[in-house]
Amino acid sequence: MKQTTEIEEVPIELLAEPLDWFFAEHYRHRQLCQMIDEVCATTVFDGDKIAKVVAFLSHDLALHVIDEEEDFFPLLRRRCLPEDEVERVLGMLSAEHRADMTKAAQVSDLLKACLLKETAPGLDLARRRILSEFASQERRHLGLENAVILPIARLRLDAEDLATLGRRLAARRGRILHEPDA
Repeated sequence: MKQTTEIEEVPIELLAEPLDWFFAEHYRHRQLCQMIDEVCATTVFDGDKIAKVVAFLSHDLALHVIDEEEDFFPLLRRRCLPEDEVERVLGMLSAEHRADMTKAAQVSDLLKACLLKETAPGLDLARRRILSEFASQERRHLGLENAVILPIARLRLDAEDLATLGRRLAARRGRILHEPDA
């Protein structure tokens, strides 16, 4: 039976609740990992699914890393207390972001080559290993963000912080968040 994993879009209105936005985005990244697993496991060429993975890696993943590195993590660094001991985790996540972008480019290049040759990535053990390792690392990374970073953010960020963060995320997507009527 053919797998039918799709990567859902997050409703743009959720940008008004940026921590929920990040949680929903993390779910989309998990859907990406599932799609990578499916691409990796099959020996039948599925150009549509491979192209979706490539597109997500080049656009959505890059945008998400910018969201976290330029807005979310710096805001947390300003608001967290020393006893939160968040700097070590944020530093590790930032290092992983840099490694993820390098690895994502490698995965993307590998998949683009499969698209050009109309070859299933699952036919080659080395390709399968690269894809599988990337998906596993992403899942671990997302788990840490969901289990540690988002709960701390819910404690430390106030309404003004969240409104500013939401506006910045929206602006990056060419959207304007309107303030609720008082």
